[in-house]
Amino acid sequence: MDIRVIVGKGEVKGESYRLESAPDAEDDQPETREGAVAEALHGERLDKVIVTLAPEFSRSHLQGLIKGGQVSVDGKAADSAARRVRAGQRIAMTLLPTEESRAYRAEAMPLALVYEDDDLLVVDKEAGRVVHPAAGNWSGTLLNGLLERYPASASLPRAGIVHRLDKDTSGLMVVGKTLVAVTALVRAIAGREVRRRYLAIAQGQAPAAPFSVEAPIGRDPQMRLRMAVVASGKPARTDVERIATDEAFSALRCTLHTGRTHQIRVHLSSRGLPLVGDRLYGGKPAHGIERQALHAAELAFAHPLSGRPLAFTSALPADLAPAWLQLTGSAA
Repeated sequence: MDIRVIVGKGEVKGESYRLESAPDAEDDQPETREGAVAEALHGERLDKVIVTLAPEFSRSHLQGLIKGGQVSVDGKAADSAARRVRAGQRIAMTLLPTEESRAYRAEAMPLALVYEDDDLLVVDKEAGRVVHPAAGNWSGTLLNGLLERYPASASLPRAGIVHRLDKDTSGLMVVGKTLVAVTALVRAIAGREVRRRYLAIAQGQAPAAPFSVEAPIGRDPQMRLRMAVVASGKPARTDVERIATDEAFSALRCTLHTGRTHQIRVHLSSRGLPLVGDRLYGGKPAHGIERQALHAAELAFAHPLSGRPLAFTSALPADLAPAWLQLTGSAA
């Protein structure tokens, strides 16, 4: 195919974007590519042909450009990716950046800071906030907010984020502000030197005596969106202490020894104690709680540079506090 490339300011990015390089506002300028359908491509689908114009993009992204009216054939907007083209027809397309390439940018948002110094900060994340951009959540994440508040974090891996909370889990997270701090915090977490305790409200009556769930966690072979206790999974341990219970629910304190994806949710569900509101693992809404009833309430670690012990607590948010009070008779 004879290709003519018309480039605007900046460079169109491909499917991935390295956080180590700060995004430039000029990178949003579109690029237009044009070309004539070669004889060898006569009769082929439009989406297959435009891949030859922009091979660095995925076919699904290019199909989205067709749906969005960004591709024309002989000057008329194409309306179907399955359309067959003829040799000699002129194809023009405006290449818009992928969602992924636009994910790592600064966005103004409120951040509930519990502590901050030159090396790190501790944030109290609200439920509903995604920590890091991923499929379906390319903007509005905690990472986007960190990039806005601390532009220098663009040079750090994941903008300094060293551990995560699920979207619908609230509570405390530590974030590094320098590469030295990030490296030290990652090592401390891997070495199980960071204490992370959660408050949870589960369905069912938990045993009166404290217990540990030590069971490997991996991807659920029956449902890829879930994690599960599987023999081939990574080692995981959660200590569980019952604070109070009634006939239907238990107020629990959980301590992580490892940090596997969905660890507390999976471990409690495996013991017949799914979290209230956690539909993915068998829980149901109750007490007005619609999201998983899990809150990262305590965080303690040694300062990564000075070694000074730091400890933080976070009160239960408004959607969980009434149920906890009803179960335990006191505020957390």
